Amino acid sequence: MQIMLKRIYDLYDKEDGYRILVDRLWPRGVSKEKAHIDLWLKDISPSTELRKWFGHDPDKWEEFKRKYRKELSKNSSAVSKLTEIANQNTITLLYAAKDTDHNEAKAIKEYIETKRLN
Repeated sequence: MQIMLKRIYDLYDKEDGYRILVDRLWPRGVSKEKAHIDLWLKDISPSTELRKWFGHDPDKWEEFKRKYRKELSKNSSAVSKLTEIANQNTITLLYAAKDTDHNEAKAIKEYIETKRLN
């Protein structure tokens, strides 16, 4: 299982493997053709309430991850779908956030990898 992370605004690369957009909202200024996505898995993204509360504030990162893991643990359908794809392919989780260290894609990757080790 190889999970990579990439901003949707970065150039497409065939090495990305199976490209999955994990944002709830479609990224501004990106056409569907230019996005080169294989799947838009918006159901795995944080709830609107959690997303707005977090606001990509690095000071809220640890609390965001804790709350988001709780949401993910109740979202077995989307998590199972992502895990199934990841077990068969190299995947790249795509996100629009400018902050490459504090975003839902990074939190999803950590959650999936931790779950896999348990």
